[in-house]
Order: sequence, then structure tokens, then C-alpha cells
Amino acid sequence: MRKLTTLLLAAMLPLAPATALAAGSHSGGHDDEMMLGKPAEPAQAGRTIAVRMLETDDGEMLFEPSSIAVKRGETVLLDIRNDGELEHEFVMDEQEAIQEHKGLMEKFPEMEHADPNSVRLAPGESGQIAWTFTNDGSFEFACLIPGHYESGMHGPLDVAAK
Repeated sequence: MRKLTTLLLAAMLPLAPATALAAGSHSGGHDDEMMLGKPAEPAQAGRTIAVRMLETDDGEMLFEPSSIAVKRGETVLLDIRNDGELEHEFVMDEQEAIQEHKGLMEKFPEMEHADPNSVRLAPGESGQIAWTFTNDGSFEFACLIPGHYESGMHGPLDVAAK
């Protein structure tokens, strides 16, 4: 019996880190800079973009504005407020990374975030993301709480060349 227990523990040990991460938090692994850019200090922002998260009476979930446009090299303060009745999050990244993250959230909906490119807010709460957009291109912002993306909570984030 003891030998069987030892074998089972030895077989399960490699799975422990993956299980712990899956159930715990999503703290990034995004070194200093992402393709989208890098975190900044709020005082560095040249302008503020107010973003609202909400639901409509017909069940649609959305962001206002529905799209964001900035310039490469611009530092922006995103002032995000949850005016809805449900918890929402704002995550910005490359479109492929958004879809990958969305899949993880579907498997682990209670995943907590500690990424500088995201904020999760209860109804009535507000938060901020200060960001310098270092590369031009097409990116995306979204709420990745299961079902929210499909209900309309996503939009394009376009970074134009200077």
C-alpha cells in the first residue's frame, strides 16, 4: 500500500504546478513590455480616455466607447468604470492573446489577474490603466469573463504610426 501511495504521489507531482496556477491567479509572465506596449505612470499620460462597462436591457454587454484609437508612442490613462450590474473586466492585448486568454477564462472563470494591461471591477467600481503604446497595429480590448465577450464586450484598439 505504501509503495502504491508513493507511486501515485510521484506521478501527480508534475501536475501540481499547473493545477495550482490554473486555480489561482494569472499574474502575467509579461516581462517588461508586451507587443501592445508597456505600463506607465498616470502622471506621464498626455490624455485620458474614459471607458464605461455596462449591460443593456436586452442583455447586450458593451464598452463605451466601442473602439479606441491612439498613436504609437502615446501614453494614455484609461479611466475605466463599471456602470453595469455585473462584474466586468477590461483586458487589452494582441487579438490572438485575447482569444487564448478567453479560452483559459472559460476553463478557470475565477482566475484572478495581476496584469498591468487589465482591471477587473465589481459594479460601481472604477480603476485605471496607464499605458504607453510602443508599437503600431491592430489590437483588441475585451471582457473575458465567460459569456461577456460573446454578449458584445470587445472592441478594436488601433495604434496608428506617428
